Amino acid sequence: MKTFFAFIFLLFGFSAYAADSYSFQSAVSMHGKPKYSADFQAFDYVNVQAPKTGTLRQSAFGSFDTFNPFSVNGMAPAGIGLLFDTLMKSSADEPFSLYGLIADGIFILPDKKGVVFHINPKARFQDGSPVTAQDVMFSFETLKAKGSPTYRYYYQDVDSVTVSDSQTIVFHFRADSENRELLFILGELPVFPQKNWQSKDFDKTDLTVPVGSGPYLIDSFQPGRQIVYRRNPDYWALDLNVNRGFYNFDKISYEYFRDTTVAMEAFKSGLFDFRQENEAKKWTQFQKEADKFPHIQSVSFTHHLPSGMQGFVFNLRRKIFQNIFVREALIGVFDFNWMNQNLFYGLYHQTESFFDNSDLKAPLTPTENEKKLWQKLGVDEKNIPDIRKNPFARSKSFRQKLQTALNLLNTGGWYVQNGVLQNRYGQPFKFEILLESGSSGVWERVVLPYIGLLKRLGIEARVRSVDAIQYKNRLDSFDYDMIVSVWGQSLSPGNEQRYFWGSEAAISEGSLNYSGIQNKLIDSVIEALIQAHSQEELTTAAQALDRILLAQKIVVPHWYSPELRFLIWDTIHFPKVTPLKGPDISTWWKE
Repeated sequence: MKTFFAFIFLLFGFSAYAADSYSFQSAVSMHGKPKYSADFQAFDYVNVQAPKTGTLRQSAFGSFDTFNPFSVNGMAPAGIGLLFDTLMKSSADEPFSLYGLIADGIFILPDKKGVVFHINPKARFQDGSPVTAQDVMFSFETLKAKGSPTYRYYYQDVDSVTVSDSQTIVFHFRADSENRELLFILGELPVFPQKNWQSKDFDKTDLTVPVGSGPYLIDSFQPGRQIVYRRNPDYWALDLNVNRGFYNFDKISYEYFRDTTVAMEAFKSGLFDFRQENEAKKWTQFQKEADKFPHIQSVSFTHHLPSGMQGFVFNLRRKIFQNIFVREALIGVFDFNWMNQNLFYGLYHQTESFFDNSDLKAPLTPTENEKKLWQKLGVDEKNIPDIRKNPFARSKSFRQKLQTALNLLNTGGWYVQNGVLQNRYGQPFKFEILLESGSSGVWERVVLPYIGLLKRLGIEARVRSVDAIQYKNRLDSFDYDMIVSVWGQSLSPGNEQRYFWGSEAAISEGSLNYSGIQNKLIDSVIEALIQAHSQEELTTAAQALDRILLAQKIVVPHWYSPELRFLIWDTIHFPKVTPLKGPDISTWWKE
């Protein structure tokens, strides 16, 4: 799959290669070979005959105040990614393979100590100017220096960047880097023009329409209310093999709502074309009245992605949650079975893993491969995190669960006095669950019963809802006790895990380490995952990471579904083939 040159690179350095001596490939895969050959015409999961017409109307929630999706400041509108292409494009029916887009070729340097991209000479920005290697370097350096903390974590193993000529850019990796995913991360680098962006104040929220490299332009907008994109008639890559069958709508619009119930009624009245239905209640209610809406179809797409983790997140930066027995008690009293029966119509599975719905999920007992990994990390077999222990397993009634929880709380230094849970200083156990106002109506159905159960333990929990911008600001600064969050996972987890659970991310504002977990062993397992040489090693490391995260009790797990549920008006059509990663809306069309 990957072409390697002689050891001469290490002797003479990069200058030993002329820019025209690289053996470029059109595709690369994380493990194994890419599914598609160099001369493929289109991905298998698209309809190349789909008509290109009409407007796709969607709903969005909250607000927006910037068109810069790369900064930690402000909120960008839904769909803004349509303005920006990346160097390469991933396929949806492989775990992690990239194919040429802005870059029509990729070359991996010897010993995987760097990667070279060749820019397609036909590539153009939305103003018609050519995309150059200098623009790519500018995009990389700007994102790393001024963008969201995500980029700093992703690019930290890049040592230097060299522009060989207008079409060739080389990323050199740190000599000690074993980050095997890095070249793929760079392949997903979004590209924007230096001449239009170099004068921007990256930290400032800005509604100046930007120049990008993607298939759509901003057509019109009303801040916080609506945004409409229109397909770029001069998009140079529309008929590229990776884009055939994609981007079939003339326009894509998002109407903003502050309430999910109002949005549902707007959908049923025909104000927009589809909705992904994540609420079991709304899904079930619609099935009961489906005969009233003969032009709306209910469609469930089965996917094969890890479920990720959704749950109530403890902020370990708060002293009240720093004791693991306390966290275990609050996890144990969450009554999923009651909620699934009474609130969710039995549509969900209880989450037991950060990688449920996949073989990345940790088995109860470590495999031999996992034991070897723990040993390599300096952990004796007897000290491998144990996820078999469940103090609530023998509780046959909820009353017994409450008693088990109280025992754990007592072990953690909290005791009930006159119906109030207190520590030895007489301080009551109370905390706040922060919600975003646009979805608070949905979550309160779950939060309020949980608060009721906590009250039976003498705990005072309360809900606070804030608007979307304030919510984002508080998340970025870790100003909360508990939140509801979702960490999505892929079939090829890697560098993003540093950003989710890494010790450095715990003290970096704007990161997704919402729990604040800081654990050197977790950091080591994450590095083992990033350095995996094969699918087998990746699976082993993911299972080890799952095991230690579960053992740390940093979240009250919720539920998941192996299906994605959509309500779709019959004017919208989609391909017959659903790829491995689930439906891709950019392949849908209108008739």
